[in-house]
Amino acid sequence: MTEILFYHLENQPLERIIPLLLEKSLERGWRAVVETGSRERAEALDAALWTYRDESFLPHGVAGGEADAEQPVLITTEADNANGANVRFFVDRAVPQSAEGYERIVYLFSGHDPDAVTEARAAWKALSAGNTLTYWQQDDNGRWVKKA
Repeated sequence: MTEILFYHLENQPLERIIPLLLEKSLERGWRAVVETGSRERAEALDAALWTYRDESFLPHGVAGGEADAEQPVLITTEADNANGANVRFFVDRAVPQSAEGYERIVYLFSGHDPDAVTEARAAWKALSAGNTLTYWQQDDNGRWVKKA
């Protein structure tokens, strides 16, 4: 059974949230893959992960290189798992179709995009059979509150 977490972004942008979630994944000894909706967003996320905090280093790469299999965090637009990740993140309108092969799925979507919210609802219904789902939403202080 795969644990699936839905993160409803409202008060902070993806670029502030995902580095923290990726760091926690690496602390667990997991590899991660981040699926984005476009190559442009993959490259923008790559740049953001190099510069999000001066005092830290988050090892990662964008898929398509010779070292994909060795990357602790791999950013991609494809559905494969080239680095043998335990956890898969879906961002920027990439929508999970299956949880197969992962210990955890993390789906981050913007509450300011009605289409993304609609896609999240559909994904919740599609993934609910045989998986453990939780829904997290930011409060006014930016803290995550478990809503379901």
